[in-house]
Amino acid sequence: MFRRKSAPLLTYLSQKTEFEGILHAEGMLRVDGIIHGTVDIKGDLEISATGLVEGPEVRATNIIVQGVLKARVFAEGKLTLSRTARLEGDVVAGALEIESGAYYTGYIETRDAKSLPPSNKMPELYGSTDPLP
Repeated sequence: MFRRKSAPLLTYLSQKTEFEGILHAEGMLRVDGIIHGTVDIKGDLEISATGLVEGPEVRATNIIVQGVLKARVFAEGKLTLSRTARLEGDVVAGALEIESGAYYTGYIETRDAKSLPPSNKMPELYGSTDPLP
């Protein structure tokens, strides 16, 4: 018998949709709307120019940001910030691509995804909690 290759799963959050809570998904997630909370994707995440993701933590294989992302970010593969992207938060990624015009503030570390630390062991931004000695 022939086996049909299953299509990759796609979860879509439209522009006029707002989600609050913990989102787990498998496959690809495209966000045109708003997410407040933790995002854990077993696949790729795309935040469009109209999308906003704000929460304590975002995890995915590859992440493309064209809109706004405010969270600690863990990308096993590649994190891409387009020219319209705004990212506020610490990042650990396997690879990083930032287009001219993108806004970013936070700590960046690129390394092998298999050694990603849990979020409670991420270093704090220099001077973010204590005044300079």
